[in-house]
Order: sequence, then C-alpha cells, then structure tokens
Amino acid sequence: MRLTLSMKKSNVIYLLALLVVLYSCKPQNEPEQYVGKPLVILDSDMGSSTDDLFALEMLLYYEQQGKCKLLGVVVDREGENCAACADVIDTYFGSGATPLALVRKGIDNPKVWIDYQQMPYYTLSDGSDMFRRSVGDYASLPDGWKLYRRLLAQQPDHSVSICSTGFVTCLSQLLQSEADEYSDLSGVELVRRKVNCIYLQGGVFGEAQEPDFNLAQGPSFAQTFFNLWPKEVDMVFSPMEAGQDVEYTPEQVVSDISWTDVHPIKQVYLTCDCNTGQRMWDVMVVVNAVEGDEAFTLSERGTVTITPECATIFTVADNGNCRYQLPGSAAWSERMLQKIREANISLKAK
Repeated sequence: MRLTLSMKKSNVIYLLALLVVLYSCKPQNEPEQYVGKPLVILDSDMGSSTDDLFALEMLLYYEQQGKCKLLGVVVDREGENCAACADVIDTYFGSGATPLALVRKGIDNPKVWIDYQQMPYYTLSDGSDMFRRSVGDYASLPDGWKLYRRLLAQQPDHSVSICSTGFVTCLSQLLQSEADEYSDLSGVELVRRKVNCIYLQGGVFGEAQEPDFNLAQGPSFAQTFFNLWPKEVDMVFSPMEAGQDVEYTPEQVVSDISWTDVHPIKQVYLTCDCNTGQRMWDVMVVVNAVEGDEAFTLSERGTVTITPECATIFTVADNGNCRYQLPGSAAWSERMLQKIREANISLKAK
C-alpha cells in the first residue's frame, strides 16, 4: 500500500516527538562514560612507609603493561628529600618524565615510621651516586595543587582516578583553588568535571569511632577536603584492615631482587629497619584504581562525614558516593601479595 504525502509527514512528526520525549527522560546530569585506560594521579606521603614505594612501583609496572597511564605524582609530605625519593623511583623504573610536584605549607613534622629520606643520596663504593635523578632543582617543582590543576584540565571529562595514599593537604588546597591559566573552573568544579573516582588509603569504619591516622595528622586539611569534595564524584576508601594481611616481609623483598643490589627499594630494606609491622596498605588503592572493583569486596554505598577528631562516619545511602574495601580471605591476601611480588621481581631498571 502506498503512503500518501500527509501520512509520511505525520510519521516524521511522530518520530521527532518520540525522540524529544526519550531525550527528556534521560538524566541530563549523567556524566559521559570515559572508556579509555585508567588515567591515574598518585598523591603520596613518600618518605615514611615503604608501601608508598611499592605503590609507585606498581603504577609504573601497570603502565609498562599498558593497563594505565600515570599522569603525575604529587608528594604530600613536606621536604625536598621526599620528592627526591619519588624522582628516584620514577627515573629508575620509568623514563623520569612523569610530572612531579610537592606540597608547600602542608603538615609540620608528621610522624615518620621508616626514615628512608636519604635514599636519593646513597652512594657506591667509589663515592658516586647510586641512583640517577631527573629533577635538577626540587625547589623549582610546582606546588601539588597547581600540578593537579594543570593535569586535570588536560584530561577528558570524568576520566581521572586519584590514588591518595597519604595526607589530603594538596587535595584540600586544590579544592580551594580558583580559576587560573590552566582552567576557568574553580578547584571544586574542576574535580567535579574531570575526576572519575578517588581511592583513599584511610578511613576507620565500624562501631568504633576512632580517628584515622592520615587525616588526624592534619585535621584542618581533612575538614576542608570532606566539606568541599563534590558529592557527585565517587570515593573508595581502603581502611587498614583491607591490606593488613598483605605482608611483604623484608626477607622476601631482598630475596625477590636478587638480580642486583643497585635497586632503590632493595637498598632501603638493606639500610633501614623495615621490620616494623609494615603492610602493603597503600598498594590496595592502586590495584583498585587500575584493575577495578572486581578485585575487591566493597561495602554498600553511603556517605562519609568526618568528626573534629578525624573519625570517619559511614552512613548507608543508596545514592551515596562512598564505599570502602572489606578485608579479604587469606587466599585473597596471598593473591594480592603475589601481584606485588611479581611487579617487584619483573620490573627492571630502565
């Protein structure tokens, strides 16, 4: 049967009307889905616990495998020596070209658990430097919040994963920042636009309201961070319990790097007392950011508020932006440890 001209017009009008209705039903604030490899910024209190060293090593290992892109490293523990430690790791395992920044006006004299801040200046028997570094003048490095603004502004919307393994000093400063040469957006809006998820090592959940160590080192920074972080951007916490049974003993570390002694992590373990109860806590956020939620058992969704004492209070909410990692079985902890050991054994100097 032939359609008349009027019937054809009515069909077109009907289809257009249907499309308008369908579009109007789609949530207009729903972010576009980023489908590329994880784009990661590491925010680390390098210079105290050795799990920070392994977190950066794991990211460089993942990047070598094509599983992520390391955009930059922000060192949130004050002191040029701490930034130099990150520089050594990036230069030894990578190209030394990863953008690096440090915190200024951060936390004064936070507790140090394993002091390896002289690692960048270790020497060989002839007095020459044991490790190469790529940064000539650490005083010239940008502030962490400023590097955040530059890196975030350059990325696709809702694409960046932040791995926070230390303090939230630079993140707090980022959220308070205003428009600059990198973006017309405020810090809060820049995070809302560009960040997909932040993975934080920290948080204490359950019935006991205990302060979180990393947050309690700088309460004012923590309060600002939680008050300003956009509620539309997901947060996944990794409390100490999640990585508590992932123990990489000093003996295993040294044995796994049998192919050389000129290795920054091995030298830290040979020089410092690392038998302090150290666990691979920080690495858990890196694995989650790169391998995805499937590698973990996560809590239900909810919200997290912070008390003046820096306890983290989780409240179940279907539309909440917060979740936290739950402890795994002994077999799960062993699998996590094997991931770290594989990277430590396989990743060689560039």
